[in-house]
Amino acid sequence: MTIHSGHPFATDDDPVRRLRARLGGAVTLWTAGEGDNPQDWAGLTVSSVLLAHGETPRLLALVDPDSDLADVVERTGRAVVHLLSWPHRDLADAFAGVAPAPGGPFRLGAFAATSHGPLLAGAASYGPVEVESTVEVGWSLLLTCPLVVPGLVVGDDHDALLHRRGRYRRESGGE
Repeated sequence: MTIHSGHPFATDDDPVRRLRARLGGAVTLWTAGEGDNPQDWAGLTVSSVLLAHGETPRLLALVDPDSDLADVVERTGRAVVHLLSWPHRDLADAFAGVAPAPGGPFRLGAFAATSHGPLLAGAASYGPVEVESTVEVGWSLLLTCPLVVPGLVVGDDHDALLHRRGRYRRESGGE
């Protein structure tokens, strides 16, 4: 892991990577795993997420196919998706693998085991998902996941955590 103060896209000559950085998005935390032992859990910070509304709403996410999350989701077939807020930015960095997390990133927050995976205590909005399909797309794994609406919790959207051009942004607002 390298920590530096420069802008990560300042000298990047790859136009696709530069465009991706400008798209930005909400920062989510995907967690998966069974049981109460954090050693059996996996999590990943994901900002490449899209909600497809319909009779069965689906979340689509691009995740690293080499991540622990991809392995656990493939094994269990389910996960919990959390929308993160500004106070969660250190947790987001730890799950993204860009900040140290002695003992693992699950030690940096309070998590409780659920039938779909670990649930972050205090998350204002979250929902369980079940994996319908996985497809390699580019250098990513596309997860198509029906949203389990009876378990969906949509709370206040104060201090939403956004990611754009390699940096976290704070969106204060709400409904």
